[in-house]
Amino acid sequence: MPTKKKSARKPTKRVKQTKQVKRPTARRRATRARSQPETLRLRASNPGFTVNDIAKSVAWYQDILGCLVVDRWEREGKLLGATLRAGAVDFYLGQDDWRKGRGRKKGEGFRLYCVTAQDVEALAATIKARGGTLLHEPQTEPWGERDFAVADPDGFKITISQAR
Repeated sequence: MPTKKKSARKPTKRVKQTKQVKRPTARRRATRARSQPETLRLRASNPGFTVNDIAKSVAWYQDILGCLVVDRWEREGKLLGATLRAGAVDFYLGQDDWRKGRGRKKGEGFRLYCVTAQDVEALAATIKARGGTLLHEPQTEPWGERDFAVADPDGFKITISQAR
């Protein structure tokens, strides 16, 4: 009687199948953890300043601070405002229409904090070389950031700190 050949295959192990659990993504976890009512979450901030002399302010932001003029708002050939860009931030400058009086102070009690990946020492030196005046030289703050400050022609203060 002929004998059966044994298979060369090894017996397979049975693996217990488990149910695949979907883990929540970071986005789903964040969504779940948000409080209600939902809080404000901004992606950018672009300040707008009402200025005394639009031509002088545009020149300062462009020539001293180093911004690019990306738009000019004119009416009948008269400059009324401009958009100046510094990296991902736009500054909107608008000529004061004097409806609230010519003696109105601007920039008082206001400070804009900006963060850059650039070297603040080099930026401060460039601003000074272009004729700008620093409110304070680059310094390390008690909380660890290195920054310097300037004020535009209307007194709007801008502090520029280096990202860590």
